[in-house]
Amino acid sequence: MKLTVIIVSYNVKHYIEQCLDSLYRALQGIEAEIYVVDNHSKDNSVEYLQQRFTDVKFIACNHNLGFARANNLAINRTESDYILLLNPDTIVGENVIKDSLAFMDSHDEAGGLGVQMLKCNGEKALESRRGLPTPLTAFYKMCGLCAKYPKNKKFGKYYMGYLPWDEQGQIEVISGAYCFLRREAVKQAGALDEDFFMYGEDIDLSYRILKKGYTNWYLPIKILHYKGESTQKSSFRYVHVFYDAMLIFFKKHYGNVASWISVPIKLAIYFKAACALLGMIFGRIHKVLGFSHNDNKDIEYLFLVSEKSKELCCNLAHKKGLNFKIKECDEMSNPKGHLTLMHKINKKVCTYVVYDVNAFRYETILNIFSQCPQQNILMGTFNANSRTIITNQEILK
Repeated sequence: MKLTVIIVSYNVKHYIEQCLDSLYRALQGIEAEIYVVDNHSKDNSVEYLQQRFTDVKFIACNHNLGFARANNLAINRTESDYILLLNPDTIVGENVIKDSLAFMDSHDEAGGLGVQMLKCNGEKALESRRGLPTPLTAFYKMCGLCAKYPKNKKFGKYYMGYLPWDEQGQIEVISGAYCFLRREAVKQAGALDEDFFMYGEDIDLSYRILKKGYTNWYLPIKILHYKGESTQKSSFRYVHVFYDAMLIFFKKHYGNVASWISVPIKLAIYFKAACALLGMIFGRIHKVLGFSHNDNKDIEYLFLVSEKSKELCCNLAHKKGLNFKIKECDEMSNPKGHLTLMHKINKKVCTYVVYDVNAFRYETILNIFSQCPQQNILMGTFNANSRTIITNQEILK
């Protein structure tokens, strides 16, 4: 087996369905297997997906084992040359995996690689390239110097902002959202550290791969990462798990540094966690008191669909009471997608441009959005097979 793709699932069955649809296209002609490890979802994920993807191998856990342990279950059952850890809230372009394999096959020293991750408005996600969070690098990040001087090789090391976005290059940390690994490197470095429940294990594994003499790489090939559909980032548990992971990594790899460095870092982590918790508390108080603004009425939809999908899409939009416009087209007739329709988009409201994925390739959709990112124009998809509209905020079915 050339490649094993592992997706850890937790209550995101429709996002995984979309991820698998894009993955099937990307794996055409590749000797590969797909594992979905479900962390005791309550949304009937396993039964729902098994009916639709009969050749995917499912592991249905009786408890939520966390990201690291769930991935290790599948890693230990397989023997492929390469392993791809893939988040469920992602969309991969049709050529992403082929390009990843070609690079790894031609670079024996490469232990793993990451890709250019896009936000749902087409902006490049800073997490696509990261440096190791050494004490000083973490300090520069937390005190704001990284954000102020993103292209400085010293202050901007956390996100490696000095690297060009359109060129391949060596990085230190590969994001767990798309973590393409050489199995031999994983065997030497060891599997994911199960002390990390959800965050930080990608940083830890990347560091251990580097310690074994391998290199980690960034490739300028695109995926979409909704970033967090599989987690509830407004929960207190998220804050605890996220900042606890930072402390675990720091203690594991930099526990022996001088106290004048370690104490400020630990204090900064606790301070950031406290600020996040206070922000959530005040946010909930505002919501209870009715001060929160409901933006749902300010959302518009622009559908780009084929002739075959037009009626299905219209029926669903009417059923859900959406404020929408619809354009009948496909990739051949309108290769620039919504960029040719910008005059029809209201700049004062949030607009979801929903692409028919049977009329446009995923790769094309990602390329279109990355050409002209706008804060108020967000990506959505419509799949006539599942009759589902998916955005970063909602599932309409």
